[in-house]
Amino acid sequence: MKLSKIFIFGCILLSSVLTKAQQLPQFTQYMYNTISVNPAYAGSRETLNATVLHRNQWAGLEGNPRTNTFSVHSPLRDERIGLGLSYINDRLGYESTNYIYGDFSYSVLLNSEVKMSFGLKAGLTNYTLSNPDINDPFFNSNFNSWKPNFGAGIFVGSNRWYAGFSSPRILNTDVNNGEFKAIERNSYYAIGGLVFDMSETLKFKPTIISKFTNGAPASFDVTANFLFNDKFWIGASYRFNDASNFGAMMDYQVSKDIRVGYAYDIPTSTIKPYTGGTHEIILIYELIKKKKGPIKSPRYF
Repeated sequence: MKLSKIFIFGCILLSSVLTKAQQLPQFTQYMYNTISVNPAYAGSRETLNATVLHRNQWAGLEGNPRTNTFSVHSPLRDERIGLGLSYINDRLGYESTNYIYGDFSYSVLLNSEVKMSFGLKAGLTNYTLSNPDINDPFFNSNFNSWKPNFGAGIFVGSNRWYAGFSSPRILNTDVNNGEFKAIERNSYYAIGGLVFDMSETLKFKPTIISKFTNGAPASFDVTANFLFNDKFWIGASYRFNDASNFGAMMDYQVSKDIRVGYAYDIPTSTIKPYTGGTHEIILIYELIKKKKGPIKSPRYF
């Protein structure tokens, strides 16, 4: 077995011992992928939104974590109701976890500027372990199981600030029928952000997300972004936990409907000498319709 394989196996083994849980992947560009953790976000963009994200974590290591996500959500004719669908594929070595979930939200106006939404998420988690090397002394078994789960969340805010709290997976689920430790445990997320005008052409947006999972270390991501001319975002982030890292990101509004973004993370933990960092690419499509009457306030979240 190559050194990189041994290292990856050690990471998997250590993660299993410390957390005893299959955790949802984390994203540097979480502020553009909120529906993956909070169903109350469905429809909040006030139009059809489709988002694709690819994350290549710890690039250069064989069997490194790789995550692909796709989500689509939109309000209905009754704008108080939002519907969404999200898919996440998360790979680590011989392991692969797929999350397929539907989202429902219901919103109420607290005043002319602030809206509160309540959301439900339900679907299936698929866990597979497949090792093509039958002579591998560490992993020589294959698993494929599907388990249902559900979640809930609340999201409140205006066009200038937002806050949310959610648990996207409420059930504690044994995804491989007790064969070995791979428990999908409930996690709790708190998220928030603000936008400040610094000048006519420059805005500042700080955001934060925290994650709490029973049996695993808590994590906190703090991000600061600057927006130039309502078209170009640039910023930096830092994650506080046992696998802390520093990140930088850029986001550009290519057209009125399409936005693209890129983020790069550098780990500050013991894994730093073994990897070239983490790359994350995001593509967002929003259907911008011409509406009669006054134009609604821009959506920064």
